[in-house]
Amino acid sequence: MAGPRIVAELGRPETPQETADRKAASSARYRSSKTFRNLVAALLVTIAVVAVVYLGVPRGSLAEPEPADVPAAAAAAEASVGRPVLVPEVPEDWRANSARLEGGMWRVVYAPASGFVRVAQGFDAPDDWASREIGGYAPTGTVTIDGITWHEYRIPSAGRTDSISYALSTPAGTDTVLVYGATDAATAAIAAEGVTDQIRTLREETP
Repeated sequence: MAGPRIVAELGRPETPQETADRKAASSARYRSSKTFRNLVAALLVTIAVVAVVYLGVPRGSLAEPEPADVPAAAAAAEASVGRPVLVPEVPEDWRANSARLEGGMWRVVYAPASGFVRVAQGFDAPDDWASREIGGYAPTGTVTIDGITWHEYRIPSAGRTDSISYALSTPAGTDTVLVYGATDAATAAIAAEGVTDQIRTLREETP
């Protein structure tokens, strides 16, 4: 059986207490080293899992929904309400986001190069209908577009509702046509021109 371990610094065998202290310190160092290795291993596994998930998820944005078919939606709306509804003639690059009946009106929403433009037809609308649709604003003047006189609404930025900055309204028989949105006068005029002939027809058909 081996004798007590000689401690070189002391030149004598280590005492039982020194032996116990040395073994305890060695065990502590081993446990500390093992814990650190386990931590590093766990971290590497986590990084690997995250990398697999990230690389495995398909990249790219969701496909945009198809543009609304305004003529088809208008035909269905006319069959439902039993009266003509507007089908605006607008530039080909204006995307139609929706076309549908909403309460007592027919509304088409377009996305031109910037902002949005809505063309609404209020059925048998009262005199204040257009004003209520744009947040209660009164006309700021009139403008003539393709022979049709429109009420013009220039809405100040401080009081805008639903980002509406400009609007036009005019009667069409018993209905009221409203062109409005986050747009400018020139863009709204394009939409207004796109319903000129139909407005004239509605006026002529009204007794």
